[in-house]
Amino acid sequence: MKKFFVVFFLCAVLFSACGRNEESSPDALDGDTSYAFGMLIAGQMGMQGISLDYHAFMEGFRDFNEDRETRLTHEQAIDKVMAALARMEAQNEEDMWLESQRNLEEGEAYMAANAERPGVQTTASGLQYEVITQGTGERPGIQDTVLVHYEGTFLDGTVFDSSFQRGEPTQFPLGMVIQGWIEGLQLMNAGSTYRFVIPAHLANGQHGARPIPPNATLIFVIEHIDIIR
Repeated sequence: MKKFFVVFFLCAVLFSACGRNEESSPDALDGDTSYAFGMLIAGQMGMQGISLDYHAFMEGFRDFNEDRETRLTHEQAIDKVMAALARMEAQNEEDMWLESQRNLEEGEAYMAANAERPGVQTTASGLQYEVITQGTGERPGIQDTVLVHYEGTFLDGTVFDSSFQRGEPTQFPLGMVIQGWIEGLQLMNAGSTYRFVIPAHLANGQHGARPIPPNATLIFVIEHIDIIR
């Protein structure tokens, strides 16, 4: 529920900063700053998928800020907001679970078909790989730092990360990446290029990690350039 509190926090800061009877208060925020608060609150609500009754929102804002009688007490208002946030969080968790199940099923179907393709091998862990170019250099160990070029795509072909597109290879300690990379790169001699299909449990798992959705199966083309020592 933490992400939903961003909106709540912004609203609280705005009300406390503006005070009552804005036009007569010497501490009232200037027009551009007040406008900025409105932009940020609207932006956060949009990002969190919060859709509200605009006119009722403005009525509540006006009544509070102009010291009019509000139709809810402060405690009732807090209860309303907390109940709404709880409902949205529950819906968000349900949506994520449904997405994760859908991604899991799509991944399993893709990997079952991919396993039948010529040249595709499947390890005991479920990692699939095929050799595009076989190098003759040394294979890395888990303690090594590797220099690679790579491109990661979702099953629909959407590229989510690519050092090829950036035009610069990257290096990292092998033990610091997802399990599919740790296992896969240890199969690769320097100078090799492999294509990997990495199931969710060897990638970012059921929770995902932006921009990776939950239980996503990932495809990587990896060029192992060298071991850095």
